[in-house]
Amino acid sequence: MTDKPKRIALIASKGTLDMAYPPLILATAAIAMDMEAGIFFTFYGLDIINKHKYNSLKVPPLANPAMPVPMPNILGALPGMTAMATMMMKSWMNKANVTTIPKLLDMAREGGVKLIGCQMTMDVMGVKKEDLIDGVEIGGAATYLDYAVDANITLFV
Repeated sequence: MTDKPKRIALIASKGTLDMAYPPLILATAAIAMDMEAGIFFTFYGLDIINKHKYNSLKVPPLANPAMPVPMPNILGALPGMTAMATMMMKSWMNKANVTTIPKLLDMAREGGVKLIGCQMTMDVMGVKKEDLIDGVEIGGAATYLDYAVDANITLFV
């Protein structure tokens, strides 16, 4: 009897810059630890694997209490604040030598992370397979659950 490899199954449901990092970092760390990793991208999480959007993900400052620079909600609603918050986060990530989203996606694909785009969400939002980066499998909840049933770790991000 052989031992099955450890496995992590993630769901990415948000398509902002700050929410793209957790599933990609966890998945790439898992493969570096000789684990299997899979990410199910649903709803706005599809933006992370959309080749027209993944390089321009933004950070929403409005109603984001975790912003490191305290900001009243009214200021977050002003034009240009999303761009400023995004620029600040990219600057912080760059100074800390954090890998970019495009590079993390490349690492994930090269390392064998199973990337699953949610078919239902694609249908609802009008996303075509050709809008997604190469290497994405299209599937529904059953595809994810079939993968996740053997996971040691499951997370909704």
